[in-house]
Amino acid sequence: MTTTTSSTTTAARIVAVVADVMAFVIGLWILMYLLDANRANDLVEFVRETARWLAGWSHDLFTFDKEWARVVAGYGLAAIVYLFIGHAAAGALRRR
Repeated sequence: MTTTTSSTTTAARIVAVVADVMAFVIGLWILMYLLDANRANDLVEFVRETARWLAGWSHDLFTFDKEWARVVAGYGLAAIVYLFIGHAAAGALRRR
């Protein structure tokens, strides 16, 4: 394996891991929301703020009557998009 192939593989792994972490944080917020986590807790607030920033483009995209459905759909869409784009980009890097 050449150095270029090795560095490309490493870059692909980094892109995939970043996408996974982003989706994990969003998924964690969805779970915390559904389980009615204590929003006065610093960890819960950190996860909520981070997920809101990551899903800023999609968190109010849907207008379901139930708030839980809006949270799951809006934040869930962001998580899926990050996973799809991140892993597609990692795959493209591996093919180079």
